[in-house]
Amino acid sequence: MPVLKYATLTTLLAISTTTLATTYPVTLTDMDGEQVILKKEPRRVVLQDGRDILTLALLDRDNPFQRLVAWNNLLKKSDSATWSLMNKKWPESGKIIDMGFSDKGEVNLESVVAQHPDLMIAQLRSRPSLIQTGVLEKMKQLGVPVLFIDTFENPVTDTPASITALGVALNREAEAKAYTDFYQQHYQAIIAKTRSVNPQPQVFIEAKAGLGGLESCCFTHAHVGWGAMVEAVGAKNIGSSLLPGATGDVSLEKVIAMKPDVYIISGSQWATKTNAAVPFGYNVTPSQVDAAFNKMKQRPGFAQVSAVREGRFYGVYHHFYNHPYNIVGLEYLAKFIYPQQFSALDPNQTWQEIVTRFTHVPLGKGVLGAQAPGQQ
Repeated sequence: MPVLKYATLTTLLAISTTTLATTYPVTLTDMDGEQVILKKEPRRVVLQDGRDILTLALLDRDNPFQRLVAWNNLLKKSDSATWSLMNKKWPESGKIIDMGFSDKGEVNLESVVAQHPDLMIAQLRSRPSLIQTGVLEKMKQLGVPVLFIDTFENPVTDTPASITALGVALNREAEAKAYTDFYQQHYQAIIAKTRSVNPQPQVFIEAKAGLGGLESCCFTHAHVGWGAMVEAVGAKNIGSSLLPGATGDVSLEKVIAMKPDVYIISGSQWATKTNAAVPFGYNVTPSQVDAAFNKMKQRPGFAQVSAVREGRFYGVYHHFYNHPYNIVGLEYLAKFIYPQQFSALDPNQTWQEIVTRFTHVPLGKGVLGAQAPGQQ
């Protein structure tokens, strides 16, 4: 029976690949609402935010680096374990020009122009910087289309929409549809259970908790990134009511006064001297996660936070806030915020299914989310 199932899926994919092939020239609308015209299939791509190589991994599955001529290898800087996995699988990736600019959008124009690109893929959050530095104008002068995608400003809406747009742009529509269908099925399963919960739980999510040391607190997101994801699963994001902008710091005293029902931190393995974050990601053990959690709970005044005191303290892999696989982050949030409704949900299984079913990225071992030890 399993053989028949896989044969059927393969046949369907072969049929859909034929029927969903892109015909060029093609006009599509990007996440900035602009029309982008592609005269031919892009073969020489510049990636403004290197973390989007994980989006390309959903589309150019045999080799997500095959079109890249220049990129900003943010994975190497912010998530070296993932970069090591991908570089070992596709060693030629290490030879691609790394422009070394930041995630804000700065671009070394000479490096880009020298590679004769036929498409630049950029994150919507970088648009103001790309305008200010003259990059967009230069690309226009050179006739290089710039396609804006988004996994941060409106993560739940724009992530599947961005993958769909890239599927059309890169002649990978069947691969894009397979993943976005999976994404929507999992998201609908979340909101089907959370939309009727009343009152809405109040959640504070501290992004990059401990990155600047245990004494620093508390950086958070409003209606973007983690804040938008909290709201997308039907909860109230405390940061949205306190921050004047998209992101910023909230004092621990203010968090205590807000009496959150749930306190969630995001963490990663940042290579900085001050980093005391919970080290979620590849090559991490549960004991390492628990040890970092225990140190986090010793922060001055932290035990006064209602959620921490009542055993509702959790952590999750930071990079899901701006990630094509953020459906896994959404499932972790749902499980943390609504433990009774999602007792059987296994976000780690969803992660494994995405990686093994929709990409050829090696499946590493690690920890992507957890409840603090000693919690109820």
